[in-house]
Amino acid sequence: MRMELIQPFINAADAVLAETLQCTTQMGGVSMEEAAYRRRGVAAVVNIQGDIEGRIILDLDPQTAVNVASKLMGEPVAGSEMMIQETVFELANQIIGNAVTMLNDGGFRFKIHPPEPPAEQGPRSTEDTEALVMCFDTPSGSMFMNIAMRYNRRRKSEREAVVVG
Repeated sequence: MRMELIQPFINAADAVLAETLQCTTQMGGVSMEEAAYRRRGVAAVVNIQGDIEGRIILDLDPQTAVNVASKLMGEPVAGSEMMIQETVFELANQIIGNAVTMLNDGGFRFKIHPPEPPAEQGPRSTEDTEALVMCFDTPSGSMFMNIAMRYNRRRKSEREAVVVG
């Protein structure tokens, strides 16, 4: 697990949740997950490709998403399925955007794909891409973030092009 790749996402989530929800957050639990990702509620997956690769999944239960949307709107909102999904996408965009700034400052170059709903069961962790799952407890509810990041290995064609000696 490369903490230098994961820490920016943890810091960004903590800052964005504190700012957006006007509260303090607490880490409710951290675990390594080898099994395939299983959705807990309403989720957004953001894929990253380039010098570093992987994906980040933000996952909220539907009531937490309604609570967050109400906080963002400044008034209670009814929870339509579309509004709940858009709230989770917006939260994911804010968290990933803040983390990307930190990673770009570290010299990494990569492309961020827009948030999309994950498959019901996502890919399994691999030997070089372990998934770290953490829970952020807030007054609006618990939010889960699943991060699987790794350094991109050079492609075989790139290795063969290097002449040694």
